Amino acid sequence: MLHGTSEHMNTQIKPVRKVVFPVAGLGTRFLPATKVLPKEMLTLIDRPLMQHAVEEAAAAGIEHFIFVINQGKEVLVHHFEDAPELLAALNKKGKVDLAAKVTSSTIKKENLHIAHQTEPLGLGHAVWCARDLVGDEPFAVILPDDVVLNDQGCMAQMVEQYNKVGGNLVAVEQVAKADTNKYGILDISSDDGALVGIKGLVEKPAPEVAPSHLGITGRYILQPEIFAILDRKETGAGGEIQLTDAMAKLLGVQPFHGFRFAGKRFDCGSKVGFIQANIAYALKDAEIGADIKKFLSTL
Repeated sequence: MLHGTSEHMNTQIKPVRKVVFPVAGLGTRFLPATKVLPKEMLTLIDRPLMQHAVEEAAAAGIEHFIFVINQGKEVLVHHFEDAPELLAALNKKGKVDLAAKVTSSTIKKENLHIAHQTEPLGLGHAVWCARDLVGDEPFAVILPDDVVLNDQGCMAQMVEQYNKVGGNLVAVEQVAKADTNKYGILDISSDDGALVGIKGLVEKPAPEVAPSHLGITGRYILQPEIFAILDRKETGAGGEIQLTDAMAKLLGVQPFHGFRFAGKRFDCGSKVGFIQANIAYALKDAEIGADIKKFLSTL
């Protein structure tokens, strides 16, 4: 447990070395595209959403990547394994740039870990499934559905803040009043702009009872004590084991902050958000940005 001022805590803060990707969902909003292909393999420009998430974690200094999958989603892991035949074919044809792109999607075998979620019992349960691989150390959680367009990745920003304050940290942003029932919502105790003190967390409250309009987005840094709480298998909103409910039980026990990140977030779990993200990322792409801008101006 962490105590004291951030200066004192700095010597006690364990680094974030592991990330959990809860990717066992069915992706029903994108059927029939996701009948066979996991939604996390849908491409944002030329890379799957899953690769964007892995690269964001790696840029934050994270070394171990834990995929929580169910049967049929093994392709998510295969994407990050070696592809010697493809590399050999590309190099033989002199396609060095493409070979480099393929190599960049590889994770060392010893750093790639798999946990299985056999029943869809909620985000809290998916995170709990990774408990043995995480062990007794802080860890990150990234939901690949959420992407943040910014020069410095969202998780790298969070790790910087975590290294100052320790404890638990969740990425937050202002959400529309009508949308509070889609998010974990903060009850705020203090607010200095970037960091927000939290005195309460409510999972998917109705707009009229939401304590604020500050919602948790798909990025977390959590302490391992959360696994003991998730182990109780207590259900919340929607009859699922909610991560937000488990986090609420750590309030007052460990430092807990919301973090307003820099960048534009897109919800790629929705069709509109996914298309918006592709447009925004395309406009920033050095290779195709000018052509996309030209095309959009003709619509």
